[in-house]
Amino acid sequence: TLGTQTDYRDGEAQTDPYSPEYIVHSGSVPEILTLATLTWGRGLPAGQAEMEIIDRIREKHAWEAALPPMDSPSNVAKRLKMMEAMERKEWAYREEEIDKLQKVQMEVFKKLLQRREENQNELDAMRLYNHWQNHQRAKEEKIRKIQCDCALMLRKLIAKRKNWMGKLERQDIIKEYNNFSSQTYAPLSRIGFFPDNNSDYCVVKNFYLNTVAGLCELEKSVQHSVSQLKIKAPKPKCTITKTGYIRRSGRLEAVLAQVHQ
Repeated sequence: TLGTQTDYRDGEAQTDPYSPEYIVHSGSVPEILTLATLTWGRGLPAGQAEMEIIDRIREKHAWEAALPPMDSPSNVAKRLKMMEAMERKEWAYREEEIDKLQKVQMEVFKKLLQRREENQNELDAMRLYNHWQNHQRAKEEKIRKIQCDCALMLRKLIAKRKNWMGKLERQDIIKEYNNFSSQTYAPLSRIGFFPDNNSDYCVVKNFYLNTVAGLCELEKSVQHSVSQLKIKAPKPKCTITKTGYIRRSGRLEAVLAQVHQ
């Protein structure tokens, strides 16, 4: 129907052409039997090279038909001369075919050598690139080491410049606590101190302190006298002596109260 189509092309489903059996009558030599060595895909359908072979076979058949009979010495000599000429012609044709085949093989060899050279160039380029990358990494590592050594030497020179007299100084704890940028307040991580590692070391985690239920239970377990604080009012200072004199501190307080009023 119109809606049905094949999934393959006709060329993909085509098989080799059918070659039926044949019978050759006695005394007849069909020309088509000269092409019995050619099969489909190997010489058929015939191209330019196959047509040249067919023309040469026809020329050879015509030459064989034109050979003189061997009935006289003159015909034998003529026949030998024609056969020598044909043999030279065959050798010349064979040499031409060998030259063509050698040219084709030479072209194939050139392509193979060119491809091998391109692959070798790619491998050499890859090796050079990897070698260059290794040198770059070694260079960067060396530069980083030089920079670290330079920073270390600068710190040493700065510390040496502070004590250029070479005197031995004892540890001044007061000076360290007075300077808020010292190692006491702000230790450096490069000397092995990491302040954030033990940040929760002193944090108390308790059920009675972190939850409401724990606080209620803790409040119930405490005595009532502890929760009910009794504050006693301070007694006034006695500014008058037993003999009736006012003490000096009492006179000062009396003067301050009068000024305040």
